[in-house]
Amino acid sequence: MRAFLLAGGRSRRMGRDKAGLELAGQPLVTHMLAKLNGLGLEAAICGNRPDLAELAPVLPDPKLRDDASPGPLAGILAALEASGTALNLFLAVDMPGMPAVFLRWMMERTELTRSPATIPLVAGRAQPLCGIYHREIALGIRRALESGEHRVFPVLMGAAGCADVFDVESIVSAGALDTNPAGLPHEWFQNLNTPREFALYAARHPSNRVVEENAE
Repeated sequence: MRAFLLAGGRSRRMGRDKAGLELAGQPLVTHMLAKLNGLGLEAAICGNRPDLAELAPVLPDPKLRDDASPGPLAGILAALEASGTALNLFLAVDMPGMPAVFLRWMMERTELTRSPATIPLVAGRAQPLCGIYHREIALGIRRALESGEHRVFPVLMGAAGCADVFDVESIVSAGALDTNPAGLPHEWFQNLNTPREFALYAARHPSNRVVEENAE
């Protein structure tokens, strides 16, 4: 399995590049790559980000017939088309609260199910930017994007044909995780979209304790 960090967003609401935001003295992208590498996975960055090439291999967005912005699906497509492994883990760059223990559990689940798409569900909402996808669904994603469909979850579900969409709260309540990570599931999946959201997260984790512990 390989890992890919989705870092190609335009960060309009943040007003600046999210990947470069400093958390405990290091850019957010550095923390997130360390989280993925700590799982024993080779990590690459998805997006038109040559400025991050010194940190990890960068996969630019693919060329598509549709001129509209395809969003994170472009990064997922580029990764799947370039990947040499069947299963591939994806994580958004602005999810610093995501526990590595959960990512590891999801990897183990997918190795057992071999589902073409493994997607967490939190508070009734799908979280496709933290998922595991089989490279065989790349063709379906490309066809959807080139037809003008950019909605992430519907495209992934259509390309996969069948998917393992599971409820995270139920998994945690059942005690399925070996370790109970700090915080609640909805906090793990919180995207830091605005300066206020980032400031609140940084204030709660001044030494980035959660990220460091989860990467062990």
